[in-house]
Amino acid sequence: MKRIFLGIALIGLVMAAAAQRVVSPNGKLMVETKGNGLVVSYNNQQVLDIPAVGYEGSQVVPQLKETSQIKADYWMLSGKRLHCTNTANEYRASLGEGVQMVVRLYNDGLAFRYELSGLKDTKLPKEQTAYRIPEGTKRWMQQWTDSYESFFPLTTTYKITPIPSFSGISKSADGYNIRWGYPSLLEPVKDVFALISEADIGRRQSASCLYNDGELYRVVPDANNLAVSDEWHSPWRVVIIGRLSDIVESTLITDVSEPCRLTDTSWIHPGVVSWVYWAYNHGSNDYNIIKKYVDMAATLHLPYVLIDAEWDTMKDGKTVVDAVNYANEQGVRPLIWYNSSVGWVDGAPTPKYRLNKPEDREKEFAWCEKIGVAGVKVDFFSGDNQMNMDYCIELLECAARHHLLINFHGATIPRGWQRTYPNLLSTEGVYGAEWYNNVGTFTNKAAAHNATLPFTRNVIGPMDYTPCAFSDSQHPHITSHAHELALTVLFESGLQHLADRPESFLAQPQEVQDFLGQLPSVWDETRLLSGYPGEYVVMARRSGTIWYIAGINGSDDNKDIPLNIKGLTSNTQYQTFFDSGDSAKPWNIRMLQTSKMPSTITCQPRGGFVVVAR
Repeated sequence: MKRIFLGIALIGLVMAAAAQRVVSPNGKLMVETKGNGLVVSYNNQQVLDIPAVGYEGSQVVPQLKETSQIKADYWMLSGKRLHCTNTANEYRASLGEGVQMVVRLYNDGLAFRYELSGLKDTKLPKEQTAYRIPEGTKRWMQQWTDSYESFFPLTTTYKITPIPSFSGISKSADGYNIRWGYPSLLEPVKDVFALISEADIGRRQSASCLYNDGELYRVVPDANNLAVSDEWHSPWRVVIIGRLSDIVESTLITDVSEPCRLTDTSWIHPGVVSWVYWAYNHGSNDYNIIKKYVDMAATLHLPYVLIDAEWDTMKDGKTVVDAVNYANEQGVRPLIWYNSSVGWVDGAPTPKYRLNKPEDREKEFAWCEKIGVAGVKVDFFSGDNQMNMDYCIELLECAARHHLLINFHGATIPRGWQRTYPNLLSTEGVYGAEWYNNVGTFTNKAAAHNATLPFTRNVIGPMDYTPCAFSDSQHPHITSHAHELALTVLFESGLQHLADRPESFLAQPQEVQDFLGQLPSVWDETRLLSGYPGEYVVMARRSGTIWYIAGINGSDDNKDIPLNIKGLTSNTQYQTFFDSGDSAKPWNIRMLQTSKMPSTITCQPRGGFVVVAR
C-alpha cells in the first residue's frame, strides 16, 4: 500500500495539468478542477469549494475523463416518490496506482467516491476530502451525536458552543463544536442551496461525519479496523444542489445506492402505527394498556401497533404472545421492540442480547414470524463505525428472510438502505416528539425545528419523528392542533407512528379520525410549494389521484403563508383542516370548492393547516 501512495505523491510533483470543466446533463451544474480539489457551480455561481480530495499522500490534480451517462430508473416501495428517475454524466480520474475517483454530475447534485484496488491485508488510508464553508455562509448543521438527535439551528459561523448530549461532545481548544452530522444544509448564494450527506454504505465500510478546523470541514469516516484485501470503495459523498424545491424533492441518496436485493417484496406494506411510548413510557409491559392501543388502531383503521420496550417483563401473567394474538385477532398487525445491545445496555430496557449472534438472530426472527409479528424496531446502536454498519445490514437481511419489517432507532441516519433493503421502512435519527417525554427543551423549539426538518433530515430518507400529539406528554407542547396534524403529511416515513394516547385521538372530530385512518405512508409524488428553513413550509404529496397539502408556521408570530395550488390538481373538492384560534374548540374543518380556496392562509403562531384535494 505504501508503494501506491508514494506513486501518488511522485505524480503530484511532476504534474501541472490545466483546470477542467465538466457539466451535468442539463448544464446547470459545473465542476472545475482546482489545485488538489474541485469547485462546484450552479447556473455559473460558485456554490461549493472542495479544496481536497483523495487520500493522505495524494497531491494529484484530478483529471476527469468522461466514461458514460448514468441513468437511474427504479421503483421504491416507500418514500417521497415511488417512481424515481435521474441522469448523470460520469467522470473518472486516476489518483495514482490502484486509486480511482468516480465523479457523477446529476441534474440535482454531485456524487463522488473512491475505488481502491490491489490492497493486500492493509488498513484503509486516511481520507482527505474536505469542504470549505466560509464564515458568513448561512448553514443549518447538527452537532453530531451517535443517535442524530439534535437541532439544526441557523447560523453563519463555525463558532458554536456544543450542547451536552448522550454521546458526549467534540470541541476545539477554544470551546467550539467541531464534529457535525449529516445532512448539512448551506445557502452559499441567495436562494441557492447545497445539502451535504453520503449514501450507499456497504459491508466493510463505516459511515462518516464532518470535523471542522475553522472554515474547513473534513470528511472523517468512523472507526474501521478491518484489514482489507483486493478491492474496496468508499461510500458516495453526496451534495444535493439547487433551489429549495430541488433539495426537498431530490432522490439522489437512493439514486446512487445499490438496487433492491430482495427477490420477493410482496410482503412489505408501509402503514400508520399506534404507539404506546409517548404517553406511558413503560406501557408495553402492561397488557391492558397495549389492548387500548390495539383497539384504537382497529377503530381508526390503522394497520399496525407497536409493542415497545419491556414486553418481555409483562405484568399480570400475560406475555407478548398474548398481546400479539390479541392484535392479530383485531386485524391489527403487531411490531415489537428489541435492544440492539451494542449501544446503551447497562440500565437500558429489555429484551437484550437476542440479536447479536447470527444463530440467536435467526432463532428470534423465526419466532417472530411464527407468532405473527410483522416487524421489529431495533434500538440503541453505538454510532457509525464499521461494526454497526455491518450489524445493521445483517439485521436487514435476516429480517427479510423472515418477512419482517425494520425500524432502526437510536441509530444512524438513512444512507440509501431503504432502496437496497426496502423492508427498512423507517429510521429515527431525528430529534422527534418522544423528547416531550424526556426533557423540557423541546417545547419552545419544536415549531421552528419542525419547519427545518423537511429541508434537512427528511430529505435523505424516512424519518420516524412520531408526529401528531394533541395532548401533552411529560412536558407540554405549544404547537396547534392543525400544526400537529400537518406533520403527518410533512414528515415522510414508511411506518408513521402516531404519538398521542387513544383517549386523545378518539376525542377528535370524526373528520380528523377519518383523516388518520386514510392517511397514506407511501407517496407517488412530492412537491415543495413554498417555505424557508425554520420559518414555514408548505408541501404537497400525492397518493393516487388525491393530493395532501400541508403547511406549518415555525415562528411565534402570526404569518401569512401562500397556498399556491393552482395547476397542482384538477380535483374540485377540498377538505380543509385549519386552526380556529379557540383553545376550547381548536378545529375549523370545512369542505370547499376550488373557487372558495384561499390563496393565502394566516397561520397563528406555531399553527398549521392540511388540505385534502379529492
